[in-house]
Amino acid sequence: MSAPAPLRAVQGDATLLRSVFGCFPSGVTAVCAEVDGVAVGMAASSFTSVSMTPPLVSVCVQNSSRTWPVLRRADRIGVSVLSEEHETACRSLSAKSGDRFAGIDWFSVENAAVFLSGASALLDCTVHDEVPAGDHTIILLEIHQLLADHDTVPLVFHGSRFRRLMQA
Repeated sequence: MSAPAPLRAVQGDATLLRSVFGCFPSGVTAVCAEVDGVAVGMAASSFTSVSMTPPLVSVCVQNSSRTWPVLRRADRIGVSVLSEEHETACRSLSAKSGDRFAGIDWFSVENAAVFLSGASALLDCTVHDEVPAGDHTIILLEIHQLLADHDTVPLVFHGSRFRRLMQA
């Protein structure tokens, strides 16, 4: 077996680092709530399960985010695991300006958590903790209510592109 190309130093090469991070496929989530009667949300691909007791998940948010400071004020935050049908919604929720919810089928529950219709999972959460991590903050969310639809195929982000899972 031949040796791979030599490893490269990461220092100062954000393009290389982003390319390598993109080798790891991830699901995509919408993190949303109603704040002062207005739907606020963002897309996050850095989502992972953390703990069963207490039930925790995490998302990572850029420190420069203008959305997170608004979302963190919400009593409850909805996390929707996006389905393969949500590519356009994901792009909209990632936009820097404009109405991020235009054309998106969403709903809120009585505690103001906002969810996208047709998601493969829904998690109703509160902020448990925030941990500084370089140019991002790791947001730990405690899950209070949830719902899963295992027949809904999730949206996958890999190599800076949206992908679809093969159905067996």
